[in-house]
Amino acid sequence: MPTPQKHTNNLIKESSPYLLQHAHNPVQWEAWNDATLQKAKDENKLILISIGYAACHWCHVMEHECFEDEEVAKTMNAHFINIKVDREERPDIDHIYMDALQMMTGSGGWPLNILALPDGRPFWGAKYVKKQDWIQVLNQLQQLYIEDPKKIIGYAENMAHGLKEINAIVTENNQDFIQGEEIDNMVADWSNYFDTFLGGYKRAPKFMMPVNLNFLLHYSHVKEDENIREYVNTTLTRMAWGGIFDHVGGGFSRYSVDTKWHVPHFEKMLYDNGLLISLYSNAYAATKNELYKSIVEDSVTFLEEELLDKKNGFYSSLDADSLTTDNKLVEGAYYVWQESQLKDILKSDYPIFADYFNINSYGLWEEDNYVLIRDGEALDIAMKHSITKIELKEIISNSLALLKKERAKRKKPRLDDKILTSWNGLALKGLTDAYRYLEEEKYKELALKNADCILDKMSTNDGGLYHNHKNGKSTIHGFLEDYASIIDAFIGLYEISFDENWLNESLRLTNYVINHFSDTETGLFFFTSNKEDKLIRKTIEVADNVIPSSNSIMAHNLHKLSKYFPEDNLDVLLNTIMKTMKPAITKNPQNHANWLHLAQLMSENFFEVVAIGENFELICKNLMKNYLPNTIFAASNAKTSNLPLLMNRYVMNKTLIYVCNHGSCQMPVEEPSKALDLISSID
Repeated sequence: MPTPQKHTNNLIKESSPYLLQHAHNPVQWEAWNDATLQKAKDENKLILISIGYAACHWCHVMEHECFEDEEVAKTMNAHFINIKVDREERPDIDHIYMDALQMMTGSGGWPLNILALPDGRPFWGAKYVKKQDWIQVLNQLQQLYIEDPKKIIGYAENMAHGLKEINAIVTENNQDFIQGEEIDNMVADWSNYFDTFLGGYKRAPKFMMPVNLNFLLHYSHVKEDENIREYVNTTLTRMAWGGIFDHVGGGFSRYSVDTKWHVPHFEKMLYDNGLLISLYSNAYAATKNELYKSIVEDSVTFLEEELLDKKNGFYSSLDADSLTTDNKLVEGAYYVWQESQLKDILKSDYPIFADYFNINSYGLWEEDNYVLIRDGEALDIAMKHSITKIELKEIISNSLALLKKERAKRKKPRLDDKILTSWNGLALKGLTDAYRYLEEEKYKELALKNADCILDKMSTNDGGLYHNHKNGKSTIHGFLEDYASIIDAFIGLYEISFDENWLNESLRLTNYVINHFSDTETGLFFFTSNKEDKLIRKTIEVADNVIPSSNSIMAHNLHKLSKYFPEDNLDVLLNTIMKTMKPAITKNPQNHANWLHLAQLMSENFFEVVAIGENFELICKNLMKNYLPNTIFAASNAKTSNLPLLMNRYVMNKTLIYVCNHGSCQMPVEEPSKALDLISSID
């Protein structure tokens, strides 16, 4: 047999784990850069843009079937400038070409493969494509470009126009904000899609959608809506019970391929887990459900053990695929169990464990592999086996510890060890919420270390932020998502530390965003700053998905900061934004849940609670462990402060609590219970 050829392409110069995975393909890949784009123009070659990420299962499949194949590489290298893009490093590029794919095919996903003119305007797109189909379509389109270029150019021109139209924000000179009754109607319509038995929506696959659930948790609390409250708790419980949660090692996978949250798409992303730590922390505060507390604890443990860098930044993800004992990359191999394995490891505790985690037809996945899933209350299992709940808890805990020890012998999924600012912001916010509601000191310590890492490694010389960090280098300037999530996290960090430096840093970064990202026509913010090279479209990201949109996070930031710094007139900008967004929110609330959450906050009383005096820390801990989503906190023991909420409120030998609403304050009280009474009594 001939010796396989060894290849190296220009991706070998990159730091992204995803790009490096393709650095030894026979395809002559290039990274996205000015020189490569200019080369396409100079040689008048079509650009083949392939976008994916390190943890993407189908990206690996297409790489193996197509991009590692000599025949495919021959076709691609002969006719195209081939560009590989890590969507996590370059979300600005991904936004544009994902919109193009959805316009062309009606659906999106990764790998995202686009053919574009030499100037980057797309005309054809697809997701995963089999080898022979891939070769055929590339040859056909290349031939068409030679024989009838006007046809392709015309389609690309129409597509470029459509890409701008689909992202256009139409201002309708709205003078009104969304009112409570409108929100009620939107939630009522939305609830028709709820799966009230298994949680989530009535469909598969099921995504966890923490943004949506966080809004609905707040809504049910404010409105005392038992149906919505039950739906949220059903969803949170089923997700926590499901195979989508790693019962052995903690942390959530991306989504479930079925309706019962059983079999996940096994990749584990930092952003999901950061958002879900926040969500389950909030839910624990609202319900005191111990299941939610344990999910937070196990998820933070996952972050610490699997994604934490030595310098306290968080890595991006773990792959869906891992090596089997015979060195084959198989999705989920690291996480699944066979019945014989469990019996050998757990011995006499196996029958109880098997009932608890459904080692039966309900928990069976494929090829004799089981994915652990719960389907009932612990009390029922305990009663069946004539033991107490405490005894059951101990048996399950010991069993999971044994499985964790055994699993550690397996080959781990590949790690994407780049550090992304935006995702670290989501994780940092999760840690601040976890500390606030679970009162575990190590969460605060980890949050502070992570925040210091962000300032140290992710700050630019001009006062902005970088987007990425790898191997000691930060190379890509920050996008709006980076600023939005970090500002949000730093506000949260202020509220658990009351170190005004974090709040001041939030305001400084907000002013940076206003100066460099603003769209004066809508009041919204562009995804890229005015310092960056322009792509074929300047994107405004407003739709909330699994991750809330960068603009909706910024709007929440403006809302909070306008309370902390009323003289900065941030509320004027916020009001403009909310009026601009009203048509989009009311037309499709499901895709604007974070916006709807802000509309809810703006339609009800919103409180500024100030504690000042030597006992402020104890008082704030007492107050802040309560679920108070419509409240911000400011506190200090200092006689003087530059923070407007704290000015002229210090009284010697007393710790006073002020409950304020839109700057109007009640008479101060000294007991936390009286402050809570004031918050609940003001209509």
